[in-house]
Amino acid sequence: MSIAPNFFGNRRTNVFDPFSLDVWDPFQDFPFSSSALSMPRSELSKETSQLANTRIDWKETPEAHIFRADLPGVKKEEVKVEVEEGRVLQISGERSRETEEKNDKWHRVECSSGKFLRRFRLPENTKMDEVKAAMENGVLTVTVPKVEEKKPEVKSIQISG
Repeated sequence: MSIAPNFFGNRRTNVFDPFSLDVWDPFQDFPFSSSALSMPRSELSKETSQLANTRIDWKETPEAHIFRADLPGVKKEEVKVEVEEGRVLQISGERSRETEEKNDKWHRVECSSGKFLRRFRLPENTKMDEVKAAMENGVLTVTVPKVEEKKPEVKSIQISG
């Protein structure tokens, strides 16, 4: 029994367990009739949360923009890093699901699996033709060098008088 009232249908909630509800989908039981949404709502919700679950840090240094993505259990062959027109960096791939045995009893599944996709529009000061990517210990690092800024030339003027 939950202390908080349950206003949103049959949700598993427990105010004392932060992991009892991963992502709340307000449209979970909403009847969609569109043929574009051919998969069940629960499957669509899982797919959406997996796309959003890929954590990526973006930091800017004086020399480059650096992206770091935590991708535990994903091989570099399963990841694609692409540069699109309009200075868009796209990182995508697929994390495979662990095979289930008939006798297995899962108590909690918090590790996501499935496809992921993240896109970032880069600033104009980037060298899109010099992008480099490396993967080590489940961390993808993408480095996008920046165009060197020309420092304004300062000329000293002598004051007469």
